[in-house]
Amino acid sequence: MGIDPLSYNLSQPALFDFSEPSSGAMELFPAVWSAAEDLTSPEAPTRQASLERLVEMGAPRLSPLIAYLLATRLTDPDLNLRTSVVQVLSDVLAPDRQGHNSPEAVSRILRTYLSQIRLRPIYALLEVVEVDGNMDRPVARLLNCCPYGGTHLAAILTERRFDIRIRQKAAHMIGLVGFLDTLPTLERMVSRLQARLNGQQSMPFAPVEGQDESALLPDVQSALVLLKAM
Repeated sequence: MGIDPLSYNLSQPALFDFSEPSSGAMELFPAVWSAAEDLTSPEAPTRQASLERLVEMGAPRLSPLIAYLLATRLTDPDLNLRTSVVQVLSDVLAPDRQGHNSPEAVSRILRTYLSQIRLRPIYALLEVVEVDGNMDRPVARLLNCCPYGGTHLAAILTERRFDIRIRQKAAHMIGLVGFLDTLPTLERMVSRLQARLNGQQSMPFAPVEGQDESALLPDVQSALVLLKAM
């Protein structure tokens, strides 16, 4: 379920986009290249330091290639680094402090990549939200670029083998992003969970098999309210 960059059939991204002002980009090339290489290090601290250097140089907003490389770290095994990458890429998709958007080539490469992510990277994004609730908006901005996001979030939400906390975040992100295609799934899930909860209340002595899914009900109901309000 991992991402295969070779399957994207994307054109070779340019290192920098010069169609818009990028002062100092040429002088930054050796430093950017060195930092980009460190982004592939097996050592998490080296990758983190690489990301910090790239951000300091403004490379993610100037270079389609750097934006692409950072997107490949959305499944990084180090959760702290993954969280930082989510924030950086979310910022790339948003206007800067002066109200300027990233160059079109940068935005296009990043949006194309995000449009093709599937269950594994989406699960990785939910893990980011689970450890830091303040990351739900940055994650929502990334998921908003993924037309298949609702399908995969719904699959995670309904899969009983996944951690209940991740499933709760899946429901939360469905409502926050507004994946209307998940409405039937959410409605069926609410009916099922309410029926089970009513059964447990009428027979409190009955054993509960596996994890208690009733904890999902408030999140699924909240998502439904948000979707139906759209």
